[in-house]
Amino acid sequence: METDGEVASGRATYDVRTVAVAVTSGVFLGGVATGVAFPTLPLLDRVLGISAVMLGVILAANRIARLLMNTPAGSFIDRVGARKPMIAGLFVQGLAPFGYVVGLNTPTVGLGTLPVVGSVSAPGLVFVLARAFWGVGSAFVFVGAFAVITHVTEREDRGRWTGYMRAGQSLGFPTGLVVGGVLADLFDVQTAFLTAGTLAMLAGVIGLLVLPDVAPSGTGRTALRRLPSLVRATPGVLPIGVANGAIRLLFGGVLLTTAVKYAAVLDLNLGEVGLGAAGVTGLVMGAGVLASSAATVVAGRVSDRLDRRELATLPAFGVLAAGFATLALVPTLAGMFGGVLLVGAGVGGAGPVLLAALGDRSPAGSEGKFGGVYNVFGDVGLSIGPLVAFPAVTSIGYETTYLACAGVGVACLLLVNATLLR
Repeated sequence: METDGEVASGRATYDVRTVAVAVTSGVFLGGVATGVAFPTLPLLDRVLGISAVMLGVILAANRIARLLMNTPAGSFIDRVGARKPMIAGLFVQGLAPFGYVVGLNTPTVGLGTLPVVGSVSAPGLVFVLARAFWGVGSAFVFVGAFAVITHVTEREDRGRWTGYMRAGQSLGFPTGLVVGGVLADLFDVQTAFLTAGTLAMLAGVIGLLVLPDVAPSGTGRTALRRLPSLVRATPGVLPIGVANGAIRLLFGGVLLTTAVKYAAVLDLNLGEVGLGAAGVTGLVMGAGVLASSAATVVAGRVSDRLDRRELATLPAFGVLAAGFATLALVPTLAGMFGGVLLVGAGVGGAGPVLLAALGDRSPAGSEGKFGGVYNVFGDVGLSIGPLVAFPAVTSIGYETTYLACAGVGVACLLLVNATLLR
């Protein structure tokens, strides 16, 4: 007999709360570690004497590696279960910042010249490899987290625990940004990197102690070459993936990369406390992340109570679109605060519902592969966003760009609900 809060799977019975808290703690600490390292990474061109292009390669290496590893990681998780791959991913993430420390202490030796990139140094190569290492680990962590939560939950509580997991992801990175910036200012870059590695290793220890051996629920033998046909044959997966990619493009790609420049153009400041455009943007984006995390928890719970979970994305995408429209039509400090809060709430409201809906649709034994597909769409959106954002605001202006983003939000509302509710 299963008790309240527990779910049986195979021969084991798991306490859902314990598993979900362990997964959420792992992704939160991993996000904190990422954030701790990030404020110092953009300074590497001055620390190591590398070119701006090489710095861009370093910053993009983890995302490229994760994009390539998402679907193989999902396939592997479906074959062997989620516990060991996810724990391995957490420890791989933990080792990467120590690779940054190695890079800081590597002699500056030239390794040749590459087209576009220019001269390549030994420290730069170490950082690229460490960042790629992190990307591989994060693929197993993110896909494993989805597979574990989907495996141990049922339709009636999947949105709730998915919401908590997503909230942990949302809060981890900005928390790390604050910690990392303070450590770099009070101590040095190396201290920030060592702290990041320690926190990420702690996430692995928590997973090792708490995560259960969640056995695969099916054969998990679907070859990767058959994955596109499996995705097409499963109703709703493509719209969910496209919507996730659009969310990442709008928030992580467009808004995060243009907000500070928009504030500077509008000359927004809080002179009474000595904050200029950068400081105001930091406060605004922090408030947006908090709004996103709160909406994530609420939306997940609400979706569990609906007969058709996808209905919860209607207000979420509507609020997201309204936020970008506010940014475009109310070019003031109040308008920026309100717009970013709405965008954050919309992103947070849509994310867990889409992920829980994907869990509802994932065939037994394919949770990992479908989670990998979901993350591929998200990483594509994150990668394209900055490439689109800067040319757009330069050529058509911030207001028109943000109105176009509002239109994308409305398109997601129509796409998701027209297809998933059909």
